[in-house]
Amino acid sequence: MSALLTILRRDLAMLLPGGRRGGTLLPLLFFLSVAMLFPFAVGPDAALLARTGGGIIWVAALLAAILPLDRLIAPDLDQGFFDQWALRGISEEAVVFMRVIAHWISFGPPLMIAALPAAALLGLDGASLRIVELGLLAGTPGLAAIGVMIAALTVGLRSGAALAGLLMIPLAVPLLIFGAGALATGGGSGIALTGAISLILVAMAPFAGGAAIRATRGG
Repeated sequence: MSALLTILRRDLAMLLPGGRRGGTLLPLLFFLSVAMLFPFAVGPDAALLARTGGGIIWVAALLAAILPLDRLIAPDLDQGFFDQWALRGISEEAVVFMRVIAHWISFGPPLMIAALPAAALLGLDGASLRIVELGLLAGTPGLAAIGVMIAALTVGLRSGAALAGLLMIPLAVPLLIFGAGALATGGGSGIALTGAISLILVAMAPFAGGAAIRATRGG
C-alpha cells in the first residue's frame, strides 16, 4: 500500500501544474476557449445559449480530455518505470489504477471550477449550473478512466496519440449523452446513469490498461 501511495504522489507531482507533465493548464484553456467562442458562432440569442450551453460544456470537457493522452503512459513506458515496478512486485493494474486517480484529480476538479466562468459566458442559470457541475462530478472519473485506458492501448502503436483521440470520442459518447441529457430530464436520472457508467469504466480501466501495457512490454 505504501508503494502505491508513493506512485500516486509521484503521478500527482507529474500531472499537476508545475510538474514535468503538468498538462492541466492547456486543457482548461482549451475548455474556456470553446465556451468563449461558441457565443460568437451562434450569435447573441440568450435563450439559445442557455438552452445549448450545458451540452457545449460537455463537448468542451470531452475534447479537453483528449489533450493530455500522450503524456499519461508513454513516458513511463519509454523510461522503463513499468519494468522497475514489475521487478518490485507492483502489477500494471495497480499502477494504472493509481494513474486514473491522479489523472482525475489533475483534470476533474479544475474542469468543474472552469465550468463556473464557462456557464456565465453561456448564460446558464443557477439550476442548470448545478446540474452541469453534478454531471461533471459524476462523469469526469469516467473520462479519466477512458483516457488512461486508451493511452495504454495505443502506447505501442505508430501515431498512437492521434489514434487515441479518435478512439476516445466514441467511447465517451454514453457519458456525453447522459451527462448533457441530465439538463433535459431535471438532473436525477441522467446524473445517476452518468455515475454508473463512470464506475464501470473506472473498474474496467486497470484490467484493460494493465493487459495492454504487459503486451507492449512483451510479458
